[in-house]
Amino acid sequence: MKKQTIFSGAAAAVITPFLNGRVDFVSLGRIIEFQIANGTDAIVICGTTGESSTLTDKEHRECIRFAVEKTAGRVPVIAGTGSNDTAYAIELSRYACDAGADALLLVTPYYNKATPSGLVRNFTAVADAVNKPIILYNVPSRTGVNITVPVYRELAKHENISAVKEASGNISQIAQLFAECGELLDIYSGNDDQIVPVMSLGGKGVISVLSNVMPRETHDICRLFLEGKVRESAALQLSLLDLIDSLFCEVNPIPVKTAMAELGFCSEEMRLPLCEMEPENRKRLTESLRRHKLLD
Repeated sequence: MKKQTIFSGAAAAVITPFLNGRVDFVSLGRIIEFQIANGTDAIVICGTTGESSTLTDKEHRECIRFAVEKTAGRVPVIAGTGSNDTAYAIELSRYACDAGADALLLVTPYYNKATPSGLVRNFTAVADAVNKPIILYNVPSRTGVNITVPVYRELAKHENISAVKEASGNISQIAQLFAECGELLDIYSGNDDQIVPVMSLGGKGVISVLSNVMPRETHDICRLFLEGKVRESAALQLSLLDLIDSLFCEVNPIPVKTAMAELGFCSEEMRLPLCEMEPENRKRLTESLRRHKLLD
């Protein structure tokens, strides 16, 4: 029961720009156009990198609709609609489907710390309620819960659960996931420093933070690998490790939003509890952007 692949390559988990306390849709449109012009294979709107947990319900819906309309079918739009409240995740997911999103990204419920049975029931309830493919998002460092392989195996039976964004960082678990569910689920790296390792196991690409600032290069890491140019793909990823590390030297998306502001795409405005970078980390990030010729 292999499901249709949502995308192959690099999807950009785009930031949500703010200006004077509101979503800056002018800058968001500019960011989406920049991504498409530089080869991004899909747009993820309202994910963790998009500060989704601080968006109001109205803003969340407006961002999804805006991304769908701005993208206009040129690349798939994947809407982050996960929540620690299953009923709200269903409501938001239904809205995203009606608004024209191509797929949904559902993060593991955070803070509630569901049991394996609770995880299955949560994701199944959303999958039963929608008609678009779902990407499960496993990021235990942020949610406090890990999706184990047995849970994946059970969820893979659902026709609407098509893929996984694996950001556990646990390559052994990811290898086991491929071994047991690789025929039923597409698997994407959720970590920019693990694109090539995950693709070497059979992964379809990455859902990327790096792509915000270097969309062409992130796309090319995946393209080269898919073309069989594994050495070139690995060399490109390794050449960007310093920038990847800088983009995660503080909690995401603080560094990447700072970088996008320095590159002139938006203001540096974030919503509390996120705040500006520590001076030494900002210096490190700026130096890395200069090293890669993104800043003069």
